[in-house]
Amino acid sequence: MSIKKDFENLLEKLQVERDEINLKLHLASMEAKQEFEEAEKEWHQLKVKAAEIADESVETSEEFITKAKIVGEELKHAYQRISKRLAG
Repeated sequence: MSIKKDFENLLEKLQVERDEINLKLHLASMEAKQEFEEAEKEWHQLKVKAAEIADESVETSEEFITKAKIVGEELKHAYQRISKRLAG
C-alpha cells in the first residue's frame, strides 16, 4: 500500500473511533443529566424533611429521622455516581 492509502485508512479509523467516543460522551452526559434530575427530586424532599426535623414545634419520630438519613445516603451515592460519569 502507498503511504497515501495508509494515511487515508488511518484517518478513517480515527474518524470512526472519534464518532464512537463522541456518541458515548453524549449518551453519558444525558444519563448523568437524567440521574441528576432524579437526584434533584430527592434533594428537595430531603430539604423538606430536614426543615420538619429542625422545626421543634413538629414532633418527629426516630423512624422519620432514620428514613431521612437513608434518603440522604442514597442521594450521596447518586451524586458520587454522577461525578464519576462526568469525570470518566
